[in-house]
Amino acid sequence: MLSGFVAIIGKPNAGKSTLINALLNKKIAITTHKAQTTRNSILGILNEEELQIVFIDTPGIHEAKTYLGAYMNKAAYASADGADIIYYVIDSHSGLNNDDKQVLEKLFSYDIPIFAIFNKIDEISNDRLIERCTYAAKNYDFKEIIPISALNKDNLDELLKTTKNYLKDGVLYFPSDTSDVTTLEFKISEIIREKIILNTLQEVPHLTAVTIDEYKEKGNKAFIEASIIVNKQSHKGIIIGKQGSMLKKINMASSKELKELLGKKVILSLYVKVEEDWLNKEKKLFDLGYFNEK
Repeated sequence: MLSGFVAIIGKPNAGKSTLINALLNKKIAITTHKAQTTRNSILGILNEEELQIVFIDTPGIHEAKTYLGAYMNKAAYASADGADIIYYVIDSHSGLNNDDKQVLEKLFSYDIPIFAIFNKIDEISNDRLIERCTYAAKNYDFKEIIPISALNKDNLDELLKTTKNYLKDGVLYFPSDTSDVTTLEFKISEIIREKIILNTLQEVPHLTAVTIDEYKEKGNKAFIEASIIVNKQSHKGIIIGKQGSMLKKINMASSKELKELLGKKVILSLYVKVEEDWLNKEKKLFDLGYFNEK
């Protein structure tokens, strides 16, 4: 059988998480229109007859200004090093620029086939897309250059077909009925964090984390207690909102999706806690699970 690991790498907001969800036809990773939504490397597994591809969704590589940011970059590079193929996902609006050069120099040093995946092609003209692809072909040694729209699932069949040509005979890394290996606790915390990102503005979404303090089931109900960790006192007020309106909004949106995930009525209790400058505290990051395997 054919099998292998494909690392999905790129700058923030290039559409990496949307791509892995589209390839698997399942929500494996949370997605928003805001950069740096993904913080952990997340595995998604595609199983077909005599085929298993393990996709690794990674945090967007960016200029790190916090310890968390440095960890996210390290996680992305670690996922790429040792993969069988690297998808380098590019926002077709911006194409490749100087910010990509340093990243690609490091990725090419791994001596792994790299595909240039031009995403969001539904949002630009064909002429501009050709211009972007031509530049990539002239300036980098990509094995393949493939334009797609992850959101609309355009050209994903071609992407998978081409990917299979680069895979070798291998082993079954995960049971054939497995599509992801994230824990239930991680899924719940990510759903809540996604709703925070979607409903809050400016820097607040990137300075919050979510922990699951308690999960228990009783009959057809799931009882969940979770803490939203914020970076400063002023952010606590923003998350809670006037008379608790924002926290209620986050709770309702989270509960709706969690009900679909769990197949049960969800009683979700959210608490907001202040942990000053948690993004730069190694022990706190470890406690929050950023150095643990998911």
